[in-house]
Amino acid sequence: MTTELRVLDPSEWDRWYGVLELAFGGVPEAPEERQLWRDLTEFDRSLAVWDGDLCVGTAGAFSFRLTVPGGASVPVGGVTMVSVAGTHRRRGILTSMMRRQLDDLRAAGESIAVLTASEPEIYGRFGYGVGAYSVHAAIDTNRVRLAVPVGTDGVSLRLADPTESSAVCEEVYARLVPARPGMLARRPGWERLPLLDPAGEREGASPRQCVLAERDGEVVGFAHYAIKPDWSYAGSNGSVNVDQLMGLDAVAEAALWRFLCSVDLTSSVRFRSRPVDDGWQHLVSDLRRCEPTVRDALHVRLVEVGAALEARTYQTPLDVVFEVEDAFCPWNEGRWRLTGDTKGAACVRTSDPADLALSARELGAAYLGGTSLVSLAAAGRVRELREGALVEASVAFGSPVAPWLPHGF
Repeated sequence: MTTELRVLDPSEWDRWYGVLELAFGGVPEAPEERQLWRDLTEFDRSLAVWDGDLCVGTAGAFSFRLTVPGGASVPVGGVTMVSVAGTHRRRGILTSMMRRQLDDLRAAGESIAVLTASEPEIYGRFGYGVGAYSVHAAIDTNRVRLAVPVGTDGVSLRLADPTESSAVCEEVYARLVPARPGMLARRPGWERLPLLDPAGEREGASPRQCVLAERDGEVVGFAHYAIKPDWSYAGSNGSVNVDQLMGLDAVAEAALWRFLCSVDLTSSVRFRSRPVDDGWQHLVSDLRRCEPTVRDALHVRLVEVGAALEARTYQTPLDVVFEVEDAFCPWNEGRWRLTGDTKGAACVRTSDPADLALSARELGAAYLGGTSLVSLAAAGRVRELREGALVEASVAFGSPVAPWLPHGF
């Protein structure tokens, strides 16, 4: 039977989402989590593939604004909820959904698509490159000490109910969004995501807790965390599991880390998805004891190369011609001249000789400044055609702070 790809009807959501749950292991989500994702679903941006009355493929997109180098906030499509039923693999279903999504994003004027990948190798063939990484770690608080900056004692801490303090925490988050590439401005409804705390998913940890950092009567940071007790004959061995930690400056963040590292009856502070240049790494006395692990976070796809490269600024003056390969989005193929600096950029078609040759995947990886063109060239994925062009472009594409995706979607 021929499959049919169409926009999701709200009445079909339960069946559609059930296919997604099955693809990710078949364990039903908690009712409150399922309801949140239904409420956030943008039905006109969600796709379903049907084999008769059977849903066999899912894909969606969220409307986000993404911070890019230079601080601008640009509209992007946040690709999400992608799955294909195991019974219908190798029939081109995923390719058809990716094709439709990118066409729709282009028609809507969104020059960039982003996603987080359950299996990273899948999306490279559709032009997505890893544009931001994250660090996971566990601070051994029995052996590691913190050296906090001057002024930390001037920050006061207060325990608060996560729900009641949501508004002030969101204000802190919103103030940080323009400062780091990769961060997403939260649209109405997304403030519920940090509060999601299904009891069945705590794995023995406490309900979510919140601590606010205050200075001169102003909230300057917060942390959401849970405590997981653990006991042995030798005594307590609990952990503090950090979900979010954000501060408006180094002192506020240091005060929060110091608090979390001193919670009674615990011996570790565990966290995921922190920036690769996060300040805590320079507060700890022994980074080895924290066992940091780096993994891919945000995958970036330039839907419209010219518009995307014009949307950001560049650290140093740049004038370079790219020869772009993009079989999946052929409108991007060819030569593009990019000129720019810290004030703005222009990117136009050209017939001039190319300085660098690469694919749209490499441009996506380098776009937020978290992956250097030099490192991609070392893997043979960027070719230098004019001497000096590689370093020139790599430096210009960089970012003073590493890109970071603070939460999934």
